[in-house]
Amino acid sequence: MIGVTSLTVAYVSLPLLYQTTGWTYETSLTALGLWNTLLLAWLSTLVFLRSKQKPRSNWTWVLPMAFALCAFNWLAPDLFSLILVYVHPLVALWFLDKHLQRNRPHWVSAYRCSLIVVPLIVGFLIWQLWGADSLAEDNGLFWRITQHAGAELLPQVSSHLLVSVHLFLEMLHYFVWLLALPLLGPLVIGRRRRPNYLARFWKLDSLPIARHPRGFPKTVAFMLAVGGALVLLLWFGFSMDYATTRDIYFTVAIGHVIAEAPFLMKML
Repeated sequence: MIGVTSLTVAYVSLPLLYQTTGWTYETSLTALGLWNTLLLAWLSTLVFLRSKQKPRSNWTWVLPMAFALCAFNWLAPDLFSLILVYVHPLVALWFLDKHLQRNRPHWVSAYRCSLIVVPLIVGFLIWQLWGADSLAEDNGLFWRITQHAGAELLPQVSSHLLVSVHLFLEMLHYFVWLLALPLLGPLVIGRRRRPNYLARFWKLDSLPIARHPRGFPKTVAFMLAVGGALVLLLWFGFSMDYATTRDIYFTVAIGHVIAEAPFLMKML
């Protein structure tokens, strides 16, 4: 819990300190590199703790990989962060593979074969958009979208291509977390395990904490309603002030990803 809080507070503090203290570009890179290092240390610690639990796995490769990533991070902290933007959606595909191995082992082979579609689509986007004109940056909204996709770090690449590839990967990311994983998880009703078909998708009684006699069905329903209202508020904020809303959204997103990391690690 301390690690989650510390990393989240540090992430929130970076843009605030940059705007209020007049950091130089070199200082901001050092701060970014330090945060990336803390993130790698946090994930490596989780992997080490997971290796001590059952079922045990061989995680000896993690430590040299963590040191290699840390070295690359300090060579180019901004480029390392941009790579995380493009790679983290692919991590969701890895977790989906692990989930299928546990719950639908007979689907794993077909799923892995289907993954060839991902590089094919990315390759098609590169082929079609490599020489395309960059997207216009005549307002703050368009500028922030292109910058998040890496237009400033990769000026030789069309921002049209960068935004398109980033959008495709993010769509995969949200498809896995919001649709595939909840849909494929088996329901435990009484003492029987039943497939979680579309007819049961997002049913409140499919959540163990709401279904159990000692659970909190009313609290869970209230939290889901609040979450729906916040989504609507978020989209309203994007339409009114994209830059500020985006900063708030990514701060919350980074916080919940860090908080979820121990639970996701338990799936492996």
